[in-house]
Amino acid sequence: MATINMTAQEVVNTLITGDRILEISGQIKFFLGDVKIIVKQKDVVGNIMQEWLEGWLKKRNVAYSVNPNSQMPPDFFLTPEDHKRNLLEIKAFNSDAAPGFDIADFTMYSEEIIREPYMLDVDYLIFGYQMSDEGVVTIKNVWLKKVWEITRRMADWPLNLQVKKDVVHKIRPGVWYSAKPRDFKMFTCLEHFLSAMEETVYQNEDTRKKGSQWKNRFLASYKAFTGKTLVIPKWDEIKDSYLVTR
Repeated sequence: MATINMTAQEVVNTLITGDRILEISGQIKFFLGDVKIIVKQKDVVGNIMQEWLEGWLKKRNVAYSVNPNSQMPPDFFLTPEDHKRNLLEIKAFNSDAAPGFDIADFTMYSEEIIREPYMLDVDYLIFGYQMSDEGVVTIKNVWLKKVWEITRRMADWPLNLQVKKDVVHKIRPGVWYSAKPRDFKMFTCLEHFLSAMEETVYQNEDTRKKGSQWKNRFLASYKAFTGKTLVIPKWDEIKDSYLVTR
């Protein structure tokens, strides 16, 4: 049987309207030898959802290939013969808490989007789930977002980051679905996200040496790939617009 091609939006539409994913439930079961259990640890679900989505793609006979680089987005190429478009990354989090997943390693990502600017067009398919005390999993929300739509600034950094002992590690999401953000708003466009990226490259000690040329290198690469010229504002010009005013 020939495979069918789907965009990320078509995957989401089919999950919600065709398979009614918001109305069904499931469990995670594990067996070793003659011992079988129902998994009740909520943090396991996030990793399982990526494997489940791959199983879903196979069962629906959707064309895809898997990214061999598990450290960087995307998880799936929905156009297997073209790894520069229809890029899909899967994320999941416990909807009873704030999103706790990693978006990418900051240092790797800051270089990756220069080498491969199409990475900025990755679609993030995000599942918000709940797990009952009996281990029953339900999907409460499904979102399809670009990276700048799920990221924000923080108090001391232009990006929301995981920082341990003054060392920058991962880019982390904000609460993009909140009607009333507590401290900081989500970025509203790609250019503002890139402004925060550039300033973070400067501010981060491990990448500071690349800061003076980072924007020029990125803009040249982006134009070579897309034919478009981006205008990236200075961070100081826009940073206050992402504060929540009361």
